[in-house]
Amino acid sequence: SVAALVPKSEIDGDMGASHVGLHARLMSQALRKLSGAISKSNCIVVFINQLRDKIGVIYGSPETTTGGRALKFYASVRIDVRKTEQIKAGTDIVGNHVKCKVVKNKVAPPFKAAEFDILYGLGISKESEIVELGTRFGIVEKSGSWFSYNGEKLGQGKDNCRLVLTENKALAKEIEDKIRVKCKDVKFDGISDDDASDDSE
Repeated sequence: SVAALVPKSEIDGDMGASHVGLHARLMSQALRKLSGAISKSNCIVVFINQLRDKIGVIYGSPETTTGGRALKFYASVRIDVRKTEQIKAGTDIVGNHVKCKVVKNKVAPPFKAAEFDILYGLGISKESEIVELGTRFGIVEKSGSWFSYNGEKLGQGKDNCRLVLTENKALAKEIEDKIRVKCKDVKFDGISDDDASDDSE
């Protein structure tokens, strides 16, 4: 976690003491040393970061990441991950619907986006994706809030439909196979509506 990195002088210093630019300077030095070693060892290093707001920004996005600009330049791939809505089971919150956008990519075309559900304790929900893509390709029929497959109702609401597919693995696999066949005939450009990124690094 870049945001959680603490310079030694900040730990040793007093609370409230000013350390302007220290975090960014150390990140720049560390990345210069690490980049060669990472490349030679054929390893991947994953950095996670947090968004902060710039002060006094009138035009453009006020959002920025901590640790200076060095990590943006050295990174091969940068992914912007945002929670869009909560997933509920009754009154309980069981997960989040997440949107990911590739804002920088040195190894493949950038600016592609993906959306998926992350369930607490389980991770990315494959069944939710089956419901979503099945509906998009016309394999799963949707009438109002009801989902059905081959004339048989799966459930009311996406969450109930997901639970049915979780319990019935054979049915989920059958729908998934049909989705894969459909996907072979469809070209995805993966470009989101707001693919104009201010990250040109």
